[in-house]
Amino acid sequence: MNTRANTKTTFAPENVIQPIHTGGDVALESEGRILVTCLGEEALLTDLSTGKLLNRLEGDGEILTAIQMTPSASHVITCSRSLSMRIYSLQQYQDDAIGLNPTLQRTLKPHTTPVITAAIDQTGTLLATGGADGAIKVWDIRGGYVSHTFRGHTGVISALRFFEANSYQQDNGISKKNRKQSRQPSDPTEDKMEIDENSNTARFRLASGSEDGKIRIWDLAKRKAISTLDSHVSVVRAFDFSSRQNTLLSVSRDKTLILWDAQSWKVKRVVPVLEGLECAGFVRSGSLVYTGGENGTLRIWETNTGREVTQEQEAREEIDAITHILYNPFLDTLLCVHADQSIIFHSLESLSSTESETYVEPLPVLRRISGTHDEIIDLAYVTPERSLLALATNSENVRLVSLATPAGDPDPPAAAQYFGADVGLLQGHEDIIICLDVDWSGCWLATGAKDNTARLWRIDHRNSSYETFAVFTGHAESLGAISLPKSLPANDSAARSDPLSHPPSFLLTGSQDRTIKRWDTSSKSLSKLNGKPPRAVYTRKAHEKDINAIATNHTSTLFASASQDRTVKIWSTEEGEVQGILRGHRRGVWTVAFAPKDTAPISSDSGPTSTSRGFVLTGSGDKTVKIWSLNDYSCLRTLEGHTNSVLKVLWMPSSQQQHPPTHHDPDSDLDLDVENPPPHHQPSTKRPPTQIVSAGGDGLVKIWDVSTGECATTLDNHTDRIWALTTLPPPTTTTTTTNHKSTILVSGGADSIITFWRDTTSTTHAALTTASTLRLEQDQALQNHIRTHNYRDAITLALQLNHPARLLALFTAVVHTSPAEEGSLSGVLAVDVVLASLADEQLFTLLRRLRDWNTNARTAAVAQRVLWVLVKSYPAERFVGLRGGGERKSDEGKGGGPGLGEVLEGLRAYTERHFRRMEGLVDESYLIDYTLREMEEVGGGAAAEDVVMA
Repeated sequence: MNTRANTKTTFAPENVIQPIHTGGDVALESEGRILVTCLGEEALLTDLSTGKLLNRLEGDGEILTAIQMTPSASHVITCSRSLSMRIYSLQQYQDDAIGLNPTLQRTLKPHTTPVITAAIDQTGTLLATGGADGAIKVWDIRGGYVSHTFRGHTGVISALRFFEANSYQQDNGISKKNRKQSRQPSDPTEDKMEIDENSNTARFRLASGSEDGKIRIWDLAKRKAISTLDSHVSVVRAFDFSSRQNTLLSVSRDKTLILWDAQSWKVKRVVPVLEGLECAGFVRSGSLVYTGGENGTLRIWETNTGREVTQEQEAREEIDAITHILYNPFLDTLLCVHADQSIIFHSLESLSSTESETYVEPLPVLRRISGTHDEIIDLAYVTPERSLLALATNSENVRLVSLATPAGDPDPPAAAQYFGADVGLLQGHEDIIICLDVDWSGCWLATGAKDNTARLWRIDHRNSSYETFAVFTGHAESLGAISLPKSLPANDSAARSDPLSHPPSFLLTGSQDRTIKRWDTSSKSLSKLNGKPPRAVYTRKAHEKDINAIATNHTSTLFASASQDRTVKIWSTEEGEVQGILRGHRRGVWTVAFAPKDTAPISSDSGPTSTSRGFVLTGSGDKTVKIWSLNDYSCLRTLEGHTNSVLKVLWMPSSQQQHPPTHHDPDSDLDLDVENPPPHHQPSTKRPPTQIVSAGGDGLVKIWDVSTGECATTLDNHTDRIWALTTLPPPTTTTTTTNHKSTILVSGGADSIITFWRDTTSTTHAALTTASTLRLEQDQALQNHIRTHNYRDAITLALQLNHPARLLALFTAVVHTSPAEEGSLSGVLAVDVVLASLADEQLFTLLRRLRDWNTNARTAAVAQRVLWVLVKSYPAERFVGLRGGGERKSDEGKGGGPGLGEVLEGLRAYTERHFRRMEGLVDESYLIDYTLREMEEVGGGAAAEDVVMA
């Protein structure tokens, strides 16, 4: 009983880290709290202070091409490739201060081609859209109608910007040809609006740029272009306007930034930026300009001199290119969106004291947000408190994600720390990181990458220091496996009390070059190298094909290597000699794991196996999980259930392993008080049940009961293969900053989703026990109501408990009541009253039961009698009204039950069948009457003849 009680059988996602941005437009409200991003065909609204998803706007099946949000966050506009534009109004939930309730107001078709760019004015009332057809339309957001249509560009509209001129300007700077063209009617179907040229609206302008490099300035009052600016030779990407400087800024992919005088529309200054620009804007009242583009660097320029204020920065990789920059005056920050879907907040504080002829360092990063983690290849808990999660995300950097939820008020959006927030980035590898491992303390992280190198990182979270401790080079091909020792140092040792100053003693690496190397990583050995790269202690030709995984046992005396050659080899750590070979898989082995200390004996076909040396768990491309004995290297069990390759296996930690006692364990490496353990910490002689976890290419996580070899439960929250799987190790400190103690498993997959699984076995068991007890009490109450003829409560409770048999027995007794009560339709007046006062849900449920009973000739009479009572008790409109609630969950399958039409059709079909059967019986009764009558006549005549003869 205790073993079964301790078996984990149910899990639920406690937290999920999922993508919020996969490319496309982004929008930020004026206070910098609500961020709108594109996720494929959907738009997501995220609270940057808490990291919570406020809501998602479902798409129409096509990728979004443009999104915009009003400064006050009152409306969100989305445009997609399906040529549709949707306008949503946003309102806060009444019972949730952080939630937003989007309401779709309109769905429009703005252009005959997809909308490429859009812009909203500072008042949040006008929306401009530019399409691939070269047309520009201005919309009233609240009214949903077109107020202006401008034509003149010959190419795709690539940039739009509303601005307000300082004073009403004449048609300056426009050529005769363009002036003649601008006088042509813009759209004959457009509603003409009378605008007072002396009003504020008369000063509204719209700047537009296209792929042909031309810029047009449109006067919203006159409905025409007042100037055409032709200085760029490539696609115009962004505009900004400074009212203080009365200057319009434009940037292009021709690597120039141009400042235009808004009075004469002549060029004030051309700044050669020497990189293709995607975005730019004014800061500090127009005295400075920020730019971002293909080099991936944020640069600041003086508008008066054209001098770059920031120090020279090296160009980054193409994936680091800046695609959008949003300036938020409220937070005084710049939000940069990069091509790798990362979102970075930069502080502008360093620009406050900028002096002439001085340079400032690149703007400091306040916060980094990963729009998507891409494919999660591996993950591990780090820091002694297990407050961070290290992610290998199909890139050359390791991302550190916070798992702590701070108490109190949320932090400012530009510096918020919450569950799932990015807190660090380990940079150093030059190619994709394939594997990682962490030591017992969580302070040392090892990574292996496709650049043929391994790195050892020192994780000092308290000081926000994450740096490379050593780089190991020597493999000829990319690394696919890495492992650090898992044994704990002595309790009174310096390594135990100060792990940051004492790196792990060794590192094991496996590569596609089919070799395994051991590296000495102790501080003493590395200090002797005097800056030279470390050399491997030994190198072994391990397998015939790629090495996929390496695992070290709990004493660090053995390690195992898994390979695509379908074998697993057990090695001695010190000598690097093969101790045994595990053969049996039919495909390459992807993962291997040693059993933890004190694992219970595992039974095979020949009986229990000794645990003197332990067990090994493997997962393979043949879709199986195997358990091996280290005594004779034989396979004890083969677990089948996955429908694709098994990519990761783990031993499920017990509660004792996750929260180890503070007293001494005789088999432990810790040197604690052996003589006098605390009374409440006496060692338990019972071993917890053994369970294992596997994750596969089918996107499923399976929990297995080793004692029976059966799958205890299957966890499904991923849509693609699961590469990464880990368990929460016990914290190495008494203090912890996390609140994820209930988390048992963490899984990450190719769908960019990280799921934190919580053990809900005890909760589920308690809920089932409570429900079972309540069911028994209700069953007893139902029987009591039937005995006491409390028909109202009996019928209501029978419908609620879904007891059709007892409900049928009750109605049968009522229908067969003899003598029937006078004036009763069913036979008992109290039942008539109950049937005439049913709620809609109860009435519909009873109709479904009548349909079922009507299919059986033995119970059809009762069903017809009750149906007759219902028809007499309710008008036809009441039954018609049930159609809206007909589709509901029921006991009839996993989905919703049948609708009212289906129920009535079932009643009609069998009622007609019963009627035909009754007609046949009536016809047969005439034959019986005739036969009996003839028999009486024959019998009567014979009796009369006997009398005469006598």
